Amino acid sequence: MARPTPQSAARARGAELVQQALSEGYSFVDDYLRFHGFTHVAGVDEAGRGACCGPITIASCVLPDHDVPELEGLNDSKKLTPRRREKLFGAITEHAVAYKIVHIPAAEIDQKGIQYANINGMYRAVAGLSVEPDVVLTDAVHLPELACEHAPLVKGDALSPAISAASILAKVSRDRLMVEMDGQYPDYGLAGHKGYGTAKHMAAVRLHGGCLEHRYTYSNVATAHAEWASTQPREEGHPGQ
Repeated sequence: MARPTPQSAARARGAELVQQALSEGYSFVDDYLRFHGFTHVAGVDEAGRGACCGPITIASCVLPDHDVPELEGLNDSKKLTPRRREKLFGAITEHAVAYKIVHIPAAEIDQKGIQYANINGMYRAVAGLSVEPDVVLTDAVHLPELACEHAPLVKGDALSPAISAASILAKVSRDRLMVEMDGQYPDYGLAGHKGYGTAKHMAAVRLHGGCLEHRYTYSNVATAHAEWASTQPREEGHPGQ
């Protein structure tokens, strides 16, 4: 039988504490973990995994171990309005103990795959924190190489303010980046759909071809770009003829 590694032992303990918190009815597992001595609870989450243009953005965040009125309403970030997310983004960046935002570009996603980009980005986001976390929580993503206490948490942004804060940091920073990108590539409507594969977006790729920020290993982009390429004039003959 294989001997447990320090990483697997840490993961098992972190997962055990999370399950205890849920079974005992804690609304947020962060409070339970702090009660058990984990001061720096880091949450990690991503935005843009399902997009077909632009980066995947990963953020990590360690929140204060005391109540901050400006940070109320962090639970379940996916239900927040864009305006509320923007306001909370400012509060998080002002009051967080530490945070890190990482953008993995489309070219790297095409080269190494979205799963690798997501996991690698999470490791980088954790490593980039200015404090060492006592425990790392993810939204149902396993990070087996982390040496510290850690655990995946299903629907984590509804159960962990730290994960919810990381989700807001990732989404707002990525949305802002896509608005900037729309200025560089105005043919695709990136400011509206933020790089997701809407019918209007794919129609634009069929009309104009893809840009440098598209993920060409994604079938919808590859198909639409190929349709555009098939309409382009082909040059034949030798140079100089």
